[in-house]
Amino acid sequence: MSVFRKYELQFFTATILNWQHLLADDKYKKIIMDSLHYLVLHQRVSIAAFCIMSNHIHLLWQILPPHIQKDVQRDFHKYTSQQMIKEMRNNAPDVLEAFRVDAKDRKYQIWERNSLSVNIWTEEVLLQKLHYIHNNPVKAGLCRNMTDYTYSSARFYDTGIDEFGILHHYRF
Repeated sequence: MSVFRKYELQFFTATILNWQHLLADDKYKKIIMDSLHYLVLHQRVSIAAFCIMSNHIHLLWQILPPHIQKDVQRDFHKYTSQQMIKEMRNNAPDVLEAFRVDAKDRKYQIWERNSLSVNIWTEEVLLQKLHYIHNNPVKAGLCRNMTDYTYSSARFYDTGIDEFGILHHYRF
């Protein structure tokens, strides 16, 4: 039985503060991938699909018991934010200033608050979200064919090869 039938699958979207294009630089995409690897390795999530765009990410994932959605999302945001801020502090302090906020609990903010998380209840909706995620780079003009975009699971669904070591086909 598929892990995606045992547990609730979610469509998750996280957006960079003010829709800035921080993720256009692959070093920040790598930080996201490192975090996703950690979450999968430590069996906190199972990932069916993803796409990292220049200013947001989409995931089809499941939070695996005994973990709690809000904790996993908080940890993902916290780790990736800390690593991105560290990278900018060391190599792009001028870019870091675009993420300065006037908040009591932080000096910088990378992610918009209140990421979108929607439960997927039917295979029809799952397939619609899967197509939406994989077509995102095509629609944005980043590639002509969805399987050509590097930071996406589209190639996995085309070839069956998980080049990232984090994916779990939603049917198995």
